[in-house]
Amino acid sequence: MNHTYHVNAAIGKDYYDGSENSPFKTINRAAALAMPGDTVIVHDGVYREWVDPLNSGISEQSRITYMAAPGEHPVIKGSEQVTGWVNVEGNVWKVVLPNSFFGGFNPYREVLEGDWFIFPDHTAPAHEEDGVLMNFPLHLGDVYLNGKSFYEAGRYSDLINPRKRMTGVAPPWTNVPEPLLHPEDSIYQWYSEIDNEKDETVIYANFQGADPNAELVEINVRRSCFFPRRTGRNYITVRGFEMCQAACPWTPPTADQPGLLGTNWSKKWIIEDCDIHDAKCSAISIGKEESTGHNMCTRTQRKPGYQYQMEAVFRAARIGWSRETIGSHIIRNNILHDCGQNGIVGHMGCIFSTIENNHIYNIAVKHEYFGYEIAGIKLHAAIDMTIRNNNIHNSALGTWLDWQAQGAHVTGNLYYANDRDLMIEVTHGPYLVDNNIFGSEYNFDNVAQGGAYVNNLCAGIMRRIDCRDRSTPYHFPHSAELAGCTIVYGGDDRLYNNIFIGGSKAVADDASTGTAGYNGHPHGWEEYQAIIRSKGNSDHEKFQETNQAVYISGNAYLNGAPAYEKETENFVTAAPCGFKVLEEADGTYIEIDIPQEVLDIKTSTVSTQTLGSTRITEGLFEDKDGNPYILDKDFFGNPRSESPVPGPIECLKAGLNRIKVR
Repeated sequence: MNHTYHVNAAIGKDYYDGSENSPFKTINRAAALAMPGDTVIVHDGVYREWVDPLNSGISEQSRITYMAAPGEHPVIKGSEQVTGWVNVEGNVWKVVLPNSFFGGFNPYREVLEGDWFIFPDHTAPAHEEDGVLMNFPLHLGDVYLNGKSFYEAGRYSDLINPRKRMTGVAPPWTNVPEPLLHPEDSIYQWYSEIDNEKDETVIYANFQGADPNAELVEINVRRSCFFPRRTGRNYITVRGFEMCQAACPWTPPTADQPGLLGTNWSKKWIIEDCDIHDAKCSAISIGKEESTGHNMCTRTQRKPGYQYQMEAVFRAARIGWSRETIGSHIIRNNILHDCGQNGIVGHMGCIFSTIENNHIYNIAVKHEYFGYEIAGIKLHAAIDMTIRNNNIHNSALGTWLDWQAQGAHVTGNLYYANDRDLMIEVTHGPYLVDNNIFGSEYNFDNVAQGGAYVNNLCAGIMRRIDCRDRSTPYHFPHSAELAGCTIVYGGDDRLYNNIFIGGSKAVADDASTGTAGYNGHPHGWEEYQAIIRSKGNSDHEKFQETNQAVYISGNAYLNGAPAYEKETENFVTAAPCGFKVLEEADGTYIEIDIPQEVLDIKTSTVSTQTLGSTRITEGLFEDKDGNPYILDKDFFGNPRSESPVPGPIECLKAGLNRIKVR
């Protein structure tokens, strides 16, 4: 018999029976009892706890569901409210807390660090340049005034005379830290000291004239808000919560990857209709666990992180990483915002999952720290994943699919106002990117091969980069089973029926607003094969020195965007197109001028048959169940004509178009 348990912080007691009239006080009390098929209904209130689901569902029909009561708004916080602040001087106050207040996890002791964490480098000596502080370590703690996150100061004296502290963020074309200064709100700062002799933690904060004893002041205490401590907690649904203010750590692909909310190496979770924000690092984790490696490069300096990451893949295979045991999660209709590292993160635990209809924004825009693993969605081994109909904007990087994105499908997403929209790195295909609006000035980095870009609107620059110093794995189709490893030669890409808009400033010599970056590549398989065969019966050398084939047709190049030299069916013009993304009260709009000639390009519907197979993996462009793609719907799901209009929106007309896109 299935049970429904009620939780109500205002009137509940954990010794009650959990009925609607006698609810539990904490979610964890219900989580300790809930069995397959049971439902936990949480009512209005603030729940300051780390929810640790004890049990696992067993099937789609026997899930364990945690949900907000209809029409109510429960909030789970990783923070505690702190009062008893004492004024020290000026706007600076302090509070003294016994270390027992934090239990076994003190975020003000835990340093923010790990593999591919770049800046600040706490191993470098602290120093000052032009009155700006450098290289003081950051911690997992934080201070919030009425929900506003502060910055950590390098030393107490900076609270008296708030001084901008140097931070690092990567120029999107180099991934090398570039010093930046905090924005003006960095005057809201905190600093902490741990007194081991007195066994207490002292937190100082500059509240800029506010009285912390009269306002809501909270500090990070818990690592997570909803995260099973044990792996293999399957078939769990989390619906309708607000969750925030957790001290979750840096989550590289070579480490344990806990988030504010996460699945912890499980399968078939559904996370929906939640508002998740103010994670120190990552909001939602669908990533790996600790046994396959945990920051070994940083901890040992024995081997590069790349090598440890490769080992993690093989270790995961050894413990049963497969479609049957891990992944296949659904993350939908959530709002993810104001997090330091990621909206969604994962390595291997994300396989066969779907991320759809989420609103992701303000990710890594605080610029308090920098590393290589930062994006609204940052996934490694996104095998047969679907990322569709998301709205991703105002983030350091919109979506970054790194290693083994074989079978990934990125479709119908809106990107704008990001430092970069999309990055695909060291994967070998097939992967499909279709019907997206890339509205930022920097659209994507293609550090991969075997991709298909179909019916996208690309308003900025694209970089296409070979990567021949790292060999990364590929898989048998629709499986986590390893098939081989290889380098990225570049190319083997298909680009059909896209709109490319010129005018964005090139950030590097290999950047282009169109497809001219493919110049020098053979046009089609026959031409490539003829070159290879002409070089005789040698082994790998002739493949190293020959550019892979590309397949490019039906594209429109506006505002001076340059075209691939061998493309024949296209339209190229230097005339301005006036593209804009506009945020208005009732939604987000695009405006674009379309010449009649764009509508007259000879195009055809793209399908699995059109796209063929990739050279390295010999895989077909098909969905996770092996069904063929027929790209006969547009961004809105409307049917396309037999000769589709280039770009993601079929209803484009000649002249000025103004279209609501979200």
